Amino acid sequence: MLELRHLRTLNALDETGSISLAAQRVHLTQSAISHQIKVLQEYYQLPLIQRCGRTVQLTDAGKRLVQLARKILSEVQVAERDLAKISQQAAGNLRIVLECHTCFDWLMPIMNDFRQHWPEVELDLVSGFHSDPIALLRQNVADVVIGSDNKSRPGIVHFPLFCFEILAVLAPGHVLGNKRVLEAADFAQDVLITYPVPEERIDLIRQILMPAGVSWQRRTTELTVAILQLVASRRGIAALPGWGIKNYLDYEYVIARRIGKNGLWSNLYLSVREQDASLRYLLDFLEIIDQVCFAELDGIRPLAEKINREKSGRGRGNKRKKEV
Repeated sequence: MLELRHLRTLNALDETGSISLAAQRVHLTQSAISHQIKVLQEYYQLPLIQRCGRTVQLTDAGKRLVQLARKILSEVQVAERDLAKISQQAAGNLRIVLECHTCFDWLMPIMNDFRQHWPEVELDLVSGFHSDPIALLRQNVADVVIGSDNKSRPGIVHFPLFCFEILAVLAPGHVLGNKRVLEAADFAQDVLITYPVPEERIDLIRQILMPAGVSWQRRTTELTVAILQLVASRRGIAALPGWGIKNYLDYEYVIARRIGKNGLWSNLYLSVREQDASLRYLLDFLEIIDQVCFAELDGIRPLAEKINREKSGRGRGNKRKKEV
């Protein structure tokens, strides 16, 4: 009766505390998730979850199955790695381009984990800022791009990673620190410090400032720590992912404020050439990102949209949103 799909669902419910977010994680509908839980509860004659407003919590019975899920799913992942190596699918390259350099903070531990499982795969970072990172895939300069671009392009597949909130970053005592939420006009009062990328690729400018017709002054630097140092020394303000500045906020080196009433959110994708989208080691790289990021990064959410790999029937478990 108990199947791998049930274990994945229970694990997702435990990690997200939400039926809607769990559904996004395992690429099912909310009704499919509810149906799975109902079937399991009827089979075991025990409640597995309890609702607390918009969230859900696992009962003792549910937690016991989650313990089993983590053990079994881990073993399944190891077995699939071994099968890939037996079938000689283990050798290759993963040259990674990062559109957002704050991703370094969470990517480096993931790369270390990946190297332990796939020592035969050459793993490297393509340095520098690039005006069109996706073009590097077609030029065979890179194998993986991590960024916000998910435009449909021939021969390119986009895997959703997560969405995250971008916060305004200010020096302690900054006059705008008196506000709980910053609006577009507030950014005209100070210099905006950003990475040296085209303005149309900066979420704050593209989504907030330009639609509001607000003008801005801009200063650029390549390193996240340099941006934060400039902000702390009152040389300007910045807009950075919340998970990328957590340690600096904890030590009160800088302060952060929400941008707009509902916040400024950005989506993150992993893009590859279509012929590489089903490589076992690439899919494992994605699994490691999911496991680590959703366990350790604050304030991220799953992406719920359809993507090219789902249309082609490829990806993690070849899952589509469906009723089960």
